[in-house]
Amino acid sequence: MLTRLEKAKEEWGGAHSAIDNWLQERQDLLVIYCKLAGLPPYERSDQALPQKSEILEFCQILMDYLSAGHFEIYDNLVKACAEKGPESLKLAQSLYPQISASTDIALSFNDDYANAKEKSLMPKFDEDLSTLGQVLEQRFELEDELIENLYTHHSE
Repeated sequence: MLTRLEKAKEEWGGAHSAIDNWLQERQDLLVIYCKLAGLPPYERSDQALPQKSEILEFCQILMDYLSAGHFEIYDNLVKACAEKGPESLKLAQSLYPQISASTDIALSFNDDYANAKEKSLMPKFDEDLSTLGQVLEQRFELEDELIENLYTHHSE
């Protein structure tokens, strides 16, 4: 996921400040995800679970990222794709529902863990975090496809 992010930043960085900020939020989200999951370069013993403060920080960044996408980025990308032509608009309209479906899973994770008591959230935390990671990876691919469609295939 981090490699894909670096590629996205290289390809589209500087094209639009809102997208630059959004990709930075994605990086922040991925870094804390890796910390929570104990992925390299971060380690976590199998028995140790993240602190409540780390989970809350992750949930906040997750909500910020989702909000930026839905309320700042997607509408602008769909409008820009519409200006590029019917094929771009059709792609944008087909990707948006798939992206939205991932939002529901992320919101559910936030609802379950942002306000949960320490003991109540632990039994399924790793499993739910893993599922969320898979969903986010798919989401990032769709978002990148939308951005690539706008900036690569239909550049003016």
